Amino acid sequence: MSTKIIRFGLDLAKSSFSICGVDEHGHIVLRKTLTRGQLLVFFAQQAPAVVAMEAGSGAHHWARALTAQGHDARIIDPRFVAPYRRQGRSGKNDGNDAEAICEAAGRPRMPLVPVKSLDQQALLLVHRVRASVVTDHTRILNQLRGLLAEFGIVVAQGADRFKREWPEIRRHFAEQVPMAAWDLLDGLFAECARLQDRVIELDRRIKDAVRHSDAATRLTQVPGIGPITASALVATLGNGHDFRNGRQFAAWLGLVPRQSSTGGVARLGRITKRGDRYLRTLLVHGARSELMRTASRTDHKSRWAEALKLRKGWNKAAVALANKHARIAWTLLAKQQDFLPA
Repeated sequence: MSTKIIRFGLDLAKSSFSICGVDEHGHIVLRKTLTRGQLLVFFAQQAPAVVAMEAGSGAHHWARALTAQGHDARIIDPRFVAPYRRQGRSGKNDGNDAEAICEAAGRPRMPLVPVKSLDQQALLLVHRVRASVVTDHTRILNQLRGLLAEFGIVVAQGADRFKREWPEIRRHFAEQVPMAAWDLLDGLFAECARLQDRVIELDRRIKDAVRHSDAATRLTQVPGIGPITASALVATLGNGHDFRNGRQFAAWLGLVPRQSSTGGVARLGRITKRGDRYLRTLLVHGARSELMRTASRTDHKSRWAEALKLRKGWNKAAVALANKHARIAWTLLAKQQDFLPA
């Protein structure tokens, strides 16, 4: 009679996959290396079990495929696997990685990364491309500023202002800068304009997706959560059922302070910054925008934010408000409710 494997640790790669399997007593009963084509064939022959892997390229694809076969596929943040990789092992290799993943997955309170559907990944792809285009736009704009400064031309801050003033800059300093240099500078400015048009196009796609999503539309009812943040929340959080409550979701995003408490004395530090950096950044920027309007409002959330801003300062108040928005977003998605201001 063969030993029943209740949990697998799967170390993902492009073409070679290391597997570690343990029985109900936690004893390792299987170590195996498979090719990409053999992976699903192997798991199709196994009884339903927990199959854990680290978050990374292809993790969501394999998690969906293994779930379709009846397994309990789980994705773990590599930072939570690292401590188990270092304990009692001679070094880092694929076999030890698979064993560490398997051991980490056996912890009852191990935080997991929600497995994304194809639609969620497609929507997040738009966000990733947009973030990349925005980065390129900022990079070229800064390069253009630096090159103009080489000729003694200093431009005021602000991308929109720079673009508005470009024709005047071009005319006023036409004789100060050689024509050969202007040819290159004009090319960089044209590239900035092209990237800006690309950002507008991607923003339009995101807004169209929000209009066709009841969940995302509900999120835009929250002051401080716009279409881009709402779209990213739906694509990342889904229906919210992967988290017990909004507090756990906010902690998963890294919007809670680090704790160093002992002897009944609570010591709280800076936020942990764990989880999705992109989504955390969107929430904090939205909270900063909202803080600029709370002084003129009388609702409970605005009065709370104003009091916190006066007591703790702008930055801490922005993070605390982003934390509150994350909890509200989880409630609206998990319980399918509309936002009702207090």
